[in-house]
Amino acid sequence: MKLTLNVNGAAHEVDVEPETPLLWVLRDAIGLTGTKYGCGISECGSCMIHIDGQAAKSCNLNVAAAAGKKIVTIEGLSKDRSHPVQKAWIEHTVPQCGYCQSGQIMSAAALLQKNPKPSDRQIDEAMAGNICRCGTYIQIREAIHAAAKTGV
Repeated sequence: MKLTLNVNGAAHEVDVEPETPLLWVLRDAIGLTGTKYGCGISECGSCMIHIDGQAAKSCNLNVAAAAGKKIVTIEGLSKDRSHPVQKAWIEHTVPQCGYCQSGQIMSAAALLQKNPKPSDRQIDEAMAGNICRCGTYIQIREAIHAAAKTGV
């Protein structure tokens, strides 16, 4: 089935089964590999993207459900790592292995769009859908506070 997806501001026509997970369409059909596969059951958050401005896990979201919506991946957040969350991530040395980081960054960016000055508790709640195997949760929280100070 041919579907048109709006990904990072560009239209992409894909010919896939409508129940194909959006993650695989982004990675395999469109070639955007920044969104990662982690668990495949919507538990880890490595596959986090934005759909119509809301954080969403793409591993269990059918591509047909995303057609006609505005999809943003980590590649679309900024072309040169200039988004305040990305800058704060680098400044606070958040990534260790780095595998979960694109999902973490997308969740943090969505949080700051809704709540530009979150408390520690609000950050923890918003980021609860993302797992970091390296345990950089303190650095993640610090980076979110730093990005918030720049007025995302």
